[in-house]
Amino acid sequence: MNLSWEKVATMSKNIRLVSRRKWLAGSAAACVAGGWWSVMAQTEEAVVDRGSQIKIKALVPIRFQDRVFIRIDTNRGISGWGEIKGVIPRVAEELAVSMFEMLDGQNPTRIEHIWQMLYRSERNQRGGAFMVHCISGIDMALWDIVGKLWGVPVATLLGGPTRDKIRVYPSANAVKLGSGPQRMAGNPAEIQPFVDQVRSTRARLGPEGTIMFDAHCAMPPAFLIQFANAVEPDELLFLEEPAVPGNIEVFKRLKQQIRIPFALGERDRTIWGILPYLEAGVVDIVQPDCGYTGGISQMKKIATLAEAYTCPLAPHCTQSYLGMTASFQVSAAVPHLLIHESYDSDLFARFLKPSWTKKDGYVTMGDAPGLGIEVVEAEMRRIASDPDYQYRWRGPRFLDDGSVTDY
Repeated sequence: MNLSWEKVATMSKNIRLVSRRKWLAGSAAACVAGGWWSVMAQTEEAVVDRGSQIKIKALVPIRFQDRVFIRIDTNRGISGWGEIKGVIPRVAEELAVSMFEMLDGQNPTRIEHIWQMLYRSERNQRGGAFMVHCISGIDMALWDIVGKLWGVPVATLLGGPTRDKIRVYPSANAVKLGSGPQRMAGNPAEIQPFVDQVRSTRARLGPEGTIMFDAHCAMPPAFLIQFANAVEPDELLFLEEPAVPGNIEVFKRLKQQIRIPFALGERDRTIWGILPYLEAGVVDIVQPDCGYTGGISQMKKIATLAEAYTCPLAPHCTQSYLGMTASFQVSAAVPHLLIHESYDSDLFARFLKPSWTKKDGYVTMGDAPGLGIEVVEAEMRRIASDPDYQYRWRGPRFLDDGSVTDY
């Protein structure tokens, strides 16, 4: 059967006319049965506006021991929670309250806009620990609000889950060893205990076990080279924090002499802090901390940068279940994830109830909206009011000759 283009065009037009007639007939029948009001109500429900009119109306800080929890409230009755950690809590609390001047009346669904606004608002504080850690907590709370607004987990907003479960440590089969401050170089009596620690742990876990070693930036370069070269590269999953951030040339020197994979990034904030390591080829596993690096927004961007260099994430996380859950939401939605730090706490379990579950060294995410964690605020406030708790600085640390050392 031969058809000209003119005949095909005519047939297509007739088909469209028939389809429109059928649709109009169906619509007319619906109107007769339920009335125009019913049809219009269904249409209005389908395009309900959940985002354009929501506004931030309050930021409530709760200083809790060495951190600050924040609650951001909106005019729609939806609240989001975040956590600020790693900086002096009394100062962080005041800074978060001050930042509310820029948040008041803002639409919380404009997460990226708000992040840029806060980060670029004060040129002399940009990139500093206090500013970025406070932004991290605010960012978590905004993602929590938007997830609750749309009734989906944050991981869904980030593109959806890329894995069924998240591998975590410590577990029965995955442990991390570590070091405190050491001298600039060591003798066999100082080096060998760390080597023995690795070997005895390997003997206990067997070849299927996972061992990580955290140098904590506390092993100076010469000492680290001595230790690392006495350990076979495949004994360790990675060597964490090999050097103090600040001079990329130190990392290059270490990378040239050590064959164990390097993991770093917990103390390097935002994409601008991580990028130099990737460009210099001195990092194998990237360790952003959701509470230190700029929140969910920056952690997701760091994951994308790392993906371009085929570097997986092994997120650092010493947050409570709140900040940890925010980090899990990102980890559930990125393509390259090695393992995630995750410590349980009876204290935080008293008022933070996450929807995820942990079993056999893996976390399975729940489907609760937002961050997916219930906060029992009254219990949080009751514990936070303990008059016996006094915040103490973690340092300085000293060597046996009285000199100050890194940690």
